[in-house]
Amino acid sequence: QAEEEAKEACARQALQLQEMGRRERLLRGDVGRAKEQLESFRTQVMRVCSPAAAAGKVVTEQQVIEKVRQISKENQQSHEREKCLQEELSSRCSREKEVSASVKAFEKSLHELQ
Repeated sequence: QAEEEAKEACARQALQLQEMGRRERLLRGDVGRAKEQLESFRTQVMRVCSPAAAAGKVVTEQQVIEKVRQISKENQQSHEREKCLQEELSSRCSREKEVSASVKAFEKSLHELQ
């Protein structure tokens, strides 16, 4: 009976090892696909951020990082400028409403004087 239990334990362990091997192969495949996607993304970023890279010239990753930082900074500045312009537009609209109300009051007074 002990021998039978040992055989069953060995069989279970063999199945577990097979399952672990299958999972390892799947994980290795996932890692390989992730590396390919990362490299593709890296290449796309290099092309977009650097005309030199698009022309086939060698561009360092540091140059691309600096370009991405520059683009990010410019984007932030654009958002800040947009916010300022929105505030200015809002202020001008308020002043226009005030002027319009004053003109109407003036026209009313003028009409009453006539």
